[in-house]
Amino acid sequence: MKNFKHILLGLSVLGMLLLPDYAEAQRMRAGAGRAGGGRTMSRPTNTRQMPQRTTTSRPAQSRPTTQSRPNNSRNTSTRNVPAAKNSSNRATINGGSKRVTNNKSTQNKVNNIQGNRTGNKNNVGNRVNIDNSRDVNINVNNSRNNINVRNNHVNNYRPYRPPYRPYPRPPYVWGGFGFSWFRPYYYHPYTPFYWGPVWHPWGFFVATLAVTAIVVSVENQDYHYDEGVFYVESDDGYVVVEAPQGATVKVIPKESKEVEVSPTVNNYYYGGTYYEKSDGGYTVVPPPAGAVVDALPEGGEEVKVGDQTYVKIGDTYYMPVQEDGKDVYEIVQVEEVED
Repeated sequence: MKNFKHILLGLSVLGMLLLPDYAEAQRMRAGAGRAGGGRTMSRPTNTRQMPQRTTTSRPAQSRPTTQSRPNNSRNTSTRNVPAAKNSSNRATINGGSKRVTNNKSTQNKVNNIQGNRTGNKNNVGNRVNIDNSRDVNINVNNSRNNINVRNNHVNNYRPYRPPYRPYPRPPYVWGGFGFSWFRPYYYHPYTPFYWGPVWHPWGFFVATLAVTAIVVSVENQDYHYDEGVFYVESDDGYVVVEAPQGATVKVIPKESKEVEVSPTVNNYYYGGTYYEKSDGGYTVVPPPAGAVVDALPEGGEEVKVGDQTYVKIGDTYYMPVQEDGKDVYEIVQVEEVED
């Protein structure tokens, strides 16, 4: 009996030693059985080999980009684009016009004020003599891309008409010339006005004229007039020139504006040309000094006269002023003074 108790005690101690290992084995077996029904336990995330996406493992050429799209692949240097065409078959601005004064420079002193008597000395080109009393200087550069034409060498030509009333102050002398005006100087940038597709600045070349063009003769010289623009015939077409003073036409453009010359006299103004009503229609006259216009044509340049900046078109000087709060230009009287 005593031996039996010793054996039972030994078995109990042995069972206590083996029971934890057995329970652990059963738990592991049960966990393995449950893992067989689910994939999350049998496939740890740290053992799965995921493909690494890097910029070096995928060539950039294999993926379409905006540079390879047809719409963005146009290159103006390699694509043949037809150029815009007009009557002169040249690239133009201002509704078909070509800028006359391409090289504009600010001058410290006035020059070429009396160019009508000395000629256009700064232009070097082909000289065409017309009626031995007028000169048309044509600067030919790259197939007439830069043409300067002046044709105001007519008898009794004046770049302006004196005002009907005297000036309240002595002229401002600069560079040997006296400048006179009425209104206070008020600078605003020179911005050429768009006169429409049928208007062209001096020097513009056309191969043919419209059927509405008429011939106007001034001192035995024929001009072609159409829609407020005067032309002279050249070798292979027609060139726009300054309106010859004394020319009379029956019709002027309907867009012409009235310019007050005096309390009882008005002129008509269009595209830099001034007209006076006459029995035969409308006669070209010099710009009236002291009068005010609100729009200047293309072809002018800003020049410095002392501390003031004027706009010079041909031989006429326009001073920027304000009238009734609006930016306008006053025609300046310019006369040579003795030293």
